[in-house]
Amino acid sequence: MVDPSARWVARRTLLVVGEGLQFLQHVKTLYVSRGCGLTMTIKNARGKGARHVVDWTARQAANRAYDAVAVLLDTDTDWSSAVVEIARKKRIGILKSEPCLEALLLRVLGHTPVGDADSLKRQLRTLIGDPVDSRSYAARFTIEVLEASRGREPTIDGLLALLPAATRR
Repeated sequence: MVDPSARWVARRTLLVVGEGLQFLQHVKTLYVSRGCGLTMTIKNARGKGARHVVDWTARQAANRAYDAVAVLLDTDTDWSSAVVEIARKKRIGILKSEPCLEALLLRVLGHTPVGDADSLKRQLRTLIGDPVDSRSYAARFTIEVLEASRGREPTIDGLLALLPAATRR
């Protein structure tokens, strides 16, 4: 006998690839709860520039039918209109970290990023601790901080827009 309360529920699938794997994992922990109707897969293309990340993501998306696919990538390496066009043709949303993820995250925290990529990484490390540990983001990047940054950071807004309101806790 089939339990009348047990129903099949369609789940939306989302693939996000790119820089900041641990940050993305933290966002997933905050916004995507079990049974929310969304399965979020996070993958790392291992850098090598924007074009490589978009091409790699296109191959990953071709292996499985995702409802939505996006890349979070830096614009300081291999960024061009050709990359944007490839992503558009492959239906991959682009979430730009200008010029890099560390600068974006520093702006979310209300700081003005100054310096090269190594300097920005050091600045972020002093604020959050180990950036390769997703738990390092918990104290500073709360739901309130992320939501408040949506109006001034289009990348954060675009990322959170991929997560339907129903998934928000």
